[in-house]
Amino acid sequence: MNIHEFGKENKETILLIHPSVVKWDYFENIIPLLQKKYHLLVPALPGYDFENDSDYTSVEQIASELNDWLKAEGYPELYAVYGCSMGGSIALMTALGQKIRIRHCVMDGGITPYQLPWIVTRFIALKDYLMMMIGRMGGVGLLEKAFATDDYSREDLQYVADVLRHCSRKTLWRTFDSCNNYKVPDLLPAIDTQIHYWYAKDEEKERKKDLRYMKTKFPQTQFEVLPDLGHGGLVLQKPELFVEMIEKLSV
Repeated sequence: MNIHEFGKENKETILLIHPSVVKWDYFENIIPLLQKKYHLLVPALPGYDFENDSDYTSVEQIASELNDWLKAEGYPELYAVYGCSMGGSIALMTALGQKIRIRHCVMDGGITPYQLPWIVTRFIALKDYLMMMIGRMGGVGLLEKAFATDDYSREDLQYVADVLRHCSRKTLWRTFDSCNNYKVPDLLPAIDTQIHYWYAKDEEKERKKDLRYMKTKFPQTQFEVLPDLGHGGLVLQKPELFVEMIEKLSV
């Protein structure tokens, strides 16, 4: 797994984990702002790395590899691990399996495991996979119809279309199967990490089951509602607000 680093001269370190159907450069708007103060680690996740011919594995596997890498590289602690959507799933599992101290774990619209019968999860994963395959074959024209919103430009949708064409069928299947069905331990480890769950006001309905899960499984979670944004929009559309929220984590 390629891990891009920025601001290496800074003391406090942040691990940034991108969502599905994008590359690590999802963070290109916030890297110049954050690297002035923080050492940034930005992994190019397997299956979404154009410089490495790999397939996506699983939320658990990627979280384990990140923890092993952090330990091997000698990092004493992380100020925060941040992940959006699928990246939020990986961020949570990284925090739960931490081999170095992680002070904050931020899930931005993070996906939590389904609490549904196994056969039902198969149908949902198949539906998501087929939608991505249709988008992959239909290109930007079809994506424009599917995402008829002012939030995304044609250039944004062309980017997604390019990523989808790069992704293997195996990557797309594993992505949506794993990020909805990863295994959180029944007996949670004792960790000194503050968990934060951010979600956009416009996605509140879609995140209903995730909010319920976090409130039940992790009652210490701090919740933050993001106004005038959709799913995954904070990093892309309001980078200055993102930086402000990251800096306020320890306040």
